[in-house]
Amino acid sequence: MRHRELYSNLVALPPLFIRLDGRTFHRFAESWGLERPFDERFADAMAHVGELLIAESGLSPDLAYTFSDEINLYFSRLPFNGRVEKLDSVTASYAASALTIGMESREAISFDARIVHVTTEVATEYLVHRQGEAWRNHMNAYCQHLLVNGGMSRKEAAAFLKGMPSRGMHEVAFSRGVNLADTPAWQRRGILVRKRERKVKGIDPRSGEAVESYRSEVVTDRDLPVFASPEGRSLLSSILRSP
Repeated sequence: MRHRELYSNLVALPPLFIRLDGRTFHRFAESWGLERPFDERFADAMAHVGELLIAESGLSPDLAYTFSDEINLYFSRLPFNGRVEKLDSVTASYAASALTIGMESREAISFDARIVHVTTEVATEYLVHRQGEAWRNHMNAYCQHLLVNGGMSRKEAAAFLKGMPSRGMHEVAFSRGVNLADTPAWQRRGILVRKRERKVKGIDPRSGEAVESYRSEVVTDRDLPVFASPEGRSLLSSILRSP
């Protein structure tokens, strides 16, 4: 019956992103007791899922960039010989299990997964684009929260904000006492989890001489630059490796 497994031999080539999106996570806001417009416990849990995907899952992506209910994983090398079915299913199922544990959820949760083929140059633009989406999500979340607190229904607030440019959202928030530029950086720009080489000093047991070596560690950055800026592009170019 293996000949009926039509997509089992479909493979992808690195480098690529796998984007994980939470499925109907808005339903869990009340049962998880999430604060609006942003919940730090949930953001930390999503970042921790990224850490586990890099360090513990066996998948070993180079980085995880997360905001809202999505996680973007960059791979310069692929597990499972690049088999698409396994890449999508294992990353999504591992993330769902890890977040369920992290949030102590009594309800089953799920992610969907999609593969985004890139070059190292396109990878930078992809992350610039996703961070732009994080900023738009941030503005909309604050404005909708403020409008609902002011008496609108969620449906009315969504209709009011639909198609509104960034400047208009800034004015909506500022007129209600919130300067969007002063909100925490992780809310505006997302969270980046990545591998980093760390220099360590030790003693060579054979010679007794002091030696230096490098060890890989996973670091989480909640104070990111704007990826489209020179500083941001420099950071990304130092992380995004070619196959």
